[in-house]
This record gives sequence, C-alpha cells and structure tokens, in this order.
Amino acid sequence: MPGVRGPSDYTLEPPRHSALVINSKEPFNAEPRRSDLVWSYITPVDFFYKRNHGPIPVVDDLDKYRVSMTGLTGSNKELFMKDIWNLPKYTVTATLQGTITIFWCAQSLFCANTSHLGFFVALVSPKQFCAGNRRTAMSKTRKVKGVGWDIAAIGNAIWGGAKLADVLELVGIPKCSHITSSGGKHIEFVSIDKCKEENGGPYKASIPLIQATNPESDVLLAYEMNGETLNRDHGYPLRVIVPGVIGARSVKWLDSINVIEEECQGFFMQKDYKMFPPSVDWDNIDWSTRRPQMDFPVQCAICSLDDVNMVKPGKITIKGYAASGGGRGIERVDISIDGDKTWLEASKSQKPGVPYISDDESSDKWAWVLFEAQADIPRDTEIVAKAVDIAGNVQPENVEVVWNLRGILNTSWHRVQVRIGQSNL
Repeated sequence: MPGVRGPSDYTLEPPRHSALVINSKEPFNAEPRRSDLVWSYITPVDFFYKRNHGPIPVVDDLDKYRVSMTGLTGSNKELFMKDIWNLPKYTVTATLQGTITIFWCAQSLFCANTSHLGFFVALVSPKQFCAGNRRTAMSKTRKVKGVGWDIAAIGNAIWGGAKLADVLELVGIPKCSHITSSGGKHIEFVSIDKCKEENGGPYKASIPLIQATNPESDVLLAYEMNGETLNRDHGYPLRVIVPGVIGARSVKWLDSINVIEEECQGFFMQKDYKMFPPSVDWDNIDWSTRRPQMDFPVQCAICSLDDVNMVKPGKITIKGYAASGGGRGIERVDISIDGDKTWLEASKSQKPGVPYISDDESSDKWAWVLFEAQADIPRDTEIVAKAVDIAGNVQPENVEVVWNLRGILNTSWHRVQVRIGQSNL
C-alpha cells in the first residue's frame, strides 16, 4: 500500500495510557478498568479498548495513501483521502464492542468486542479476553479459546467520516441496492493489517450490500473519533464503522473495498465469531453450519463495583452500561440487590441534559446507555443486573445456556458480590 506499511515487529507501536489493563502486549490488546469506563457517555480515546491482531501499521505519506474499490462494481476506482474528505461529512455516535465473550471471576457471572473486533465465579486474573466482553466466565463452565477480557472491551464514541453509501455511488452503485448489475451482493473490507489467522494475509470482513448502500444504516468510512483525527490504534488514517454490529466487522486501516457475490471467505467471517450450541466441541464442529455473527445481543454490566466488594452498611451507587445491536434501544435495566429475588428499575441516560427515550429520534440508536441505581445494602448479598431492549429481548439468566466453544456472546445476567463490614478479603 503506497504511503502506509505494516511493520514486521513491535518497535513502532504508539503510546498508550498507563491505566489500561493489558490482556496481551504483542499484539497489544487492552481495556480500561471497569470503574473508568462509565465516567462519561462518550468514551475518551485513551480509555477506548484496544484490539489488535499484529503490529500497528505506520503511515509514511498520507498523500499517497489510497483505497482501492474493485470487484463487481460499475467501474474500479482508487480513492485518496482528499476524495473521502470531499464527500459530505457525517457524525455517528456508536458503541463498538467485541463479541461478548465470557469471564469467570469471584463467585459471580459476567460478559464482551473486538474491533476488527468476562464474567463469573472464582477469582481469575482480568487479563484474559478476546472476541468480546466477559469470556472467562464461560471457561469456568467448560474451557473456551480466546484472549481474556473483563467487561470493558466496549466503548462509545462519536465517529466522523463519509457514508459508505455515498462512496459506493462513486462506482455506480445506487443507494439502497440489494444487488449490483454484475451480481454483487456483499461489500468486503480488506485491511492493511496482517494477521497469523490469515496465514500472514490481511484482516478482512464483509457486510450485505443493502446494509452498505442504505444511508439509514449509517455505515461510515471514518477518519475522526471524538472530533479528532483517528489515532493509530483505532485505524488511522481510515477505518470502517458498522453501527450495531460486532466490532469484528468494523475493519481498521482500510486497504480496499471489494464488491463480491458471496460473503467474505476470510478467517474471521468463516472460522471464527460464530455462535454454536453447547453440544458442539472442537471434535465435531462444522463451521459451515452457522452464519457469521453480525448484530450483538442485548447486554449490560455493572462497572462501579468489582466482582467482590467490601463496603460499609448503607446506601451504595450501582452504575454501568447497557447496549443492544441492530439499532435497538434499551427499554429497561433491572437491578436486584438480593440475588434476583426482587427487582428495581435503574435510571438510564445518554447525552447530558437530554432525557433518554428508547425509540425517540433524540436518542442515539447505535449507542449504549448508562444506568444508575441506589440501594441500601444491610448485609452480604449478590447484586444482579439485566437489560431489556425495545424488541423485548432479555438477557439469559445463566451462562450455561449460552456456553459455546469459542466463548462468544455471553450476555447472561451480570452479578457482583458485596460483603459488609470486612476491611479486606
């Protein structure tokens, strides 16, 4: 790729915030501490989780960088950054997360996003997470594969860039197209990034053409994050943002856009990030029997408390996030302070000073909500949180019913333990 190179080692990595919890150093995968995650509705770039499969590409000459548009298009085209900048700029507030994987921690259950994208019982290091939030909890039921993440492999940002629907019009593909004149039905994104899972080839993923060409889907070629130029960890100079979909489809460091007849055949579309039933293991798995995961299910997590907490008797504040894929808003977050015997409803918010209404145009449909509740805690107890989206989807109660060999999509109720009157564990 002219102007951009993918280094063969890790000597040119960008600086990162010292408060991040590092899950792996090479490649660098890290998340914020859960208590740092819900300070604000918009996640600061420094505290946005970092998900990588190899060394971070280096931009040597932005003027030479270009994206190739090929495949079943009306005409092939190369786009330079100036061409992208000349298109109408849109901003979209959207939550990215890994594929909601699982994590077992300190006598309770929990759930997690990758951007190219744990919760539960028995004190485990929070440095084990990949393809999603909350993977380790699944491993407590039965071992799963993947980088370990706690509940903070998720973040909410304001992305700025050109709509993919506008970009595709430049090669003769009209808005809201289901198929091109040459039979194209999917849009494939190919990264500059190289990864071992692709045998040293590029990371890639795809979405259906109708999603790519529909302006209401808000798919972006993004060059800004929170009003600033993308940094290297998050895809500089250009990345895809596919709102409401697992982060694994929002390809960073974009190299090319291909119009293809069938969905992408890359590793992360065909051999990973698929949801299997508990009966499937590594001896009988058939990847071809499941579709690639796209929308993420409804989930929530408590961020103001650790897995086990020592507190004084009295009132405590319970804060966290809730999100659902596909543009579905959060209708309700329920909190139990007595181990799911009784429930109270948490308050929900997005933008400061603007009431959150789950299906109103004033709300950000692609973004998480922050929730808060206060409760008197007179004795040792388990605090539980579960969310309901506007389609009536509810998180499953237990991790066992969603266990899968890859450890993704753990959206079971989030549980933390509270102990009264002890100074230490």
